[in-house]
Amino acid sequence: MVVLLLLAFSASANASNYLTAPGEGAFALVSQEGAAAPLIIDVEASAGLRRAVTDLQNDIQRVTGLQPLIESTLPQNAQQVVIIGELGRSKLLAQLIAAGKLNVEGIAQKWDGYLIQHLRHPFEGVEQAWIIAGADKRGAIYGSYDISETIGVSPWYWWADVPVIQKDNLYLAADTRIEDFPRVKYRGIFLNDEAPALTSWSQEKFGGYNAAFYEHVFELLLRLKGNFLWPAMWNNAFADDDPQNAVLADEMGIVMSTSHHEPMMRADKEWNRYGEGKWEYSTNPDNLAAFWEEGAKRYQHREGVFTLGMRGQEDTPMSEGENVALLEKVVADQRAILAKTFTDRPLADVPQVWTLYKEVQGFYERGMRVPEDVTLLWSDDNFGNIRRLPTKEERSRKGGAGVYYHFDYVGGPRSYRWINTVPLGKVYEQMSQAYEYGARTIWVTNVGDLKPMELPIDFFLSMAWNPTRFNGDSPKAFTEQWAAQQFGSDNASTVSSLLNTYTLHNGRRKPEALEPDTYSIDNYNEASRVAADLQAASAIAAELQQSLSAQYQSSFFQLVGYPLWASQAVFELNRHQALNARYAAQQRALTNDMATATQGWFKRDAELTARYHQLKEGRWNGMMSQPHIGYVNWRNPPANIPPVLHTKALAQPAVADMGVTVAGAQTYWPANEYSDEALQLDRFTFFGESSRSITIYNRQSKPFTYRASTSAPWVQLSEQTGSVTDSKNLAVSIDWAALPAGVSKAQVSITGTGWGGATVNVVAEKPETNAIQSAGGFVEADGYISMPASDGRVKQNTDASQWQRIELLGRTGSAMRAWQAADKALSGTEAARPYLEFPLTFFSTGEHTVDFYLSPSFGVTPDNHLRFAFALDNHAAVTLQGAVDKKDWAKGVLDNVRKVTATMKVARPGKHVLRIYLQDMGVVLQKIVIHTDEIKPSYLGPPPSRWVVKAK
Repeated sequence: MVVLLLLAFSASANASNYLTAPGEGAFALVSQEGAAAPLIIDVEASAGLRRAVTDLQNDIQRVTGLQPLIESTLPQNAQQVVIIGELGRSKLLAQLIAAGKLNVEGIAQKWDGYLIQHLRHPFEGVEQAWIIAGADKRGAIYGSYDISETIGVSPWYWWADVPVIQKDNLYLAADTRIEDFPRVKYRGIFLNDEAPALTSWSQEKFGGYNAAFYEHVFELLLRLKGNFLWPAMWNNAFADDDPQNAVLADEMGIVMSTSHHEPMMRADKEWNRYGEGKWEYSTNPDNLAAFWEEGAKRYQHREGVFTLGMRGQEDTPMSEGENVALLEKVVADQRAILAKTFTDRPLADVPQVWTLYKEVQGFYERGMRVPEDVTLLWSDDNFGNIRRLPTKEERSRKGGAGVYYHFDYVGGPRSYRWINTVPLGKVYEQMSQAYEYGARTIWVTNVGDLKPMELPIDFFLSMAWNPTRFNGDSPKAFTEQWAAQQFGSDNASTVSSLLNTYTLHNGRRKPEALEPDTYSIDNYNEASRVAADLQAASAIAAELQQSLSAQYQSSFFQLVGYPLWASQAVFELNRHQALNARYAAQQRALTNDMATATQGWFKRDAELTARYHQLKEGRWNGMMSQPHIGYVNWRNPPANIPPVLHTKALAQPAVADMGVTVAGAQTYWPANEYSDEALQLDRFTFFGESSRSITIYNRQSKPFTYRASTSAPWVQLSEQTGSVTDSKNLAVSIDWAALPAGVSKAQVSITGTGWGGATVNVVAEKPETNAIQSAGGFVEADGYISMPASDGRVKQNTDASQWQRIELLGRTGSAMRAWQAADKALSGTEAARPYLEFPLTFFSTGEHTVDFYLSPSFGVTPDNHLRFAFALDNHAAVTLQGAVDKKDWAKGVLDNVRKVTATMKVARPGKHVLRIYLQDMGVVLQKIVIHTDEIKPSYLGPPPSRWVVKAK
């Protein structure tokens, strides 16, 4: 039986699972008897392929302790052999093809493609052969590393200290045949914003960004089936810092290019070293042309993609302004240099790219064009939202299109350079859209220092290999498979849950953008709920780490523990700083405790960094040195800045002094005793929160006792008397059976120290019995109906138009994306289109505000305004636009959501149905909130309303 593995994906660039148990017909890579099959590679093989085969040899030894021989010819009486070669450069493969034993038609013309096949009796005297045939050098390299990954060597074995689990033998499944090739031509990363972390580390370990450093970067890329690199450039020049850098890249099979603002294979810093005059083409064209000619000559006989165009130095706009005619001349002159240099081929066959980044996209939109053979590299907005993709006409260009994406960024409204903040669902949602709309030539992502971005790098490059294998479930499935690869299948579920917890948290708000008031400490228990989620995950991570063997400790800390615990530390620092300020305003004795706790979280962050730098005797020293606490604008602070805190002096000798407040109140008793700011709990509603709390606290340090009573029997208290040292929450709930229908009012009275006591007003609203009994679906309570978009029922999807659920995306953990196949027009009225349906129950009537929480996406073609429509019941649908407004862009990317607001008229109480109709491709709906009363301020919005199963 032939096994053709093309559709299922697994972690790290789609390695295949053909490892099997010993059995009849299985191929013995390392047999039970301790014999390792030799690796056969032709003497004509390229140096890069020889490197990869040597890596495979070492990987087999890492797993089994046995090192197979590398041979250039078939050994006599060989029973099992591995034959690795490149089509056109391997005599053994040529013989097999000529004899009709090996069919390579499926990969022969496929860029970077490879064939893996098990053959019986391929040559006389050879019982079995495991064939790796590459359509080109990289194809054979990828096939070799596919075996490494299959036998248990993670691509991150070096970069994240992932251990290799020992096995006594290695058998590969009989009759395996795999053909595979990438769907995106150039797939790579950009090392950027690399000081201080990566720079200090590379200086200490390698003496800088030299060939010894880049050898590990290149190997990682190849193991992840990538092939493209924009090198570190802040204070570095790849080809000039070490002449062996470019030589090694070409040898290993890495296609080099230069970043979006570094034309013609010359680094920005090379102009500082060798340039003459100003970096201005209008006044200094001859010196710039000579400078660029050197870049063309440098890569005349190496694989590279030439960046065209020009920006200002250090990644700024051109000093000449948005001069379209000047930039057109720049491109024309650069192409003339390339034509003069590459006389061995047509200019159209020299890979070239024009990156439409920031203001450069404006040149294109005002009519500037480049020749058809130049790749258009569209960009995101630096925060993961692609700004533009090819139209139907643009998709026919010979040079094709690509995307420059960001996992790291320096600039406004707030830099993010420290840690992974990108949920995989966001990457999938954006890049699947890019592929569908024709961006298939280059995918490159800014990964900053590389190290903190292991998970999204792996996902990005895996998806670039074949986006068609991915769907809305893939982000979650990939994470679990990736966790299994790094930590074993027994721990995969737990590890993936931890990874998802911190990435979704950071996806809601990047740590650098957190402020003490980001999450509400007053409303919906918001900050406390986030804290509880992070605390629970952190405790699980600590417990898991203790259970792991010593060999996993370093990799677990790097990939799971540090990003989770450090994310928690920054969040808790801000939360406790907010509590410190509130407690100071309310004169709580706990003010000082909150100051101490805040300082403790600041210290915790520093301790985690120090621990990271001490792993494996300082192997990663400096890698987490990026400042990330104390931002006040887009620039990072010079170091982590301790927060400003309040303290409170306490009387000596100790005295007792009661204070009383409620959630959401800025004031407190006794300060409000003669003001109009009465303490009042949020209104109780039948389907709402079951209890609310009154906080009784000490304004000094001596304990005291209190008494609490109610004015109505339907108000229930968790206790009626007690002792307070620091603070106590008194839970208030409602006995609904004792409460009549309608609005009822009561009071809670609290006495303690001093004269008088505090009064807290209580209001409860109960619907009529028949209204309660008939309620179903999402039910109004506490002044709103709040619904995750992914809870909507999907109706009327077609192959070309769909509402798609995407995991690991948005504030609720999953979201709904409006999907429209390229070149397939959406037709028909709203009623005939795909829609999401939400059953609702209202107790109130009137004109209600409704907020649609959308991802801050762009309509990626000129006529796409991210439109969608909604209708309540059988009312006419209302069309809204979700496209980003420039004035709201900064808030949208910091919040990672933008709200589109409308109104909805509810004429009668009872059951209703809300429908959301698909209209434009790319709308990502995260959440819907209908205001039936005043909504309290919060970052995430009200939590989900109760779902009552009586809905039909």
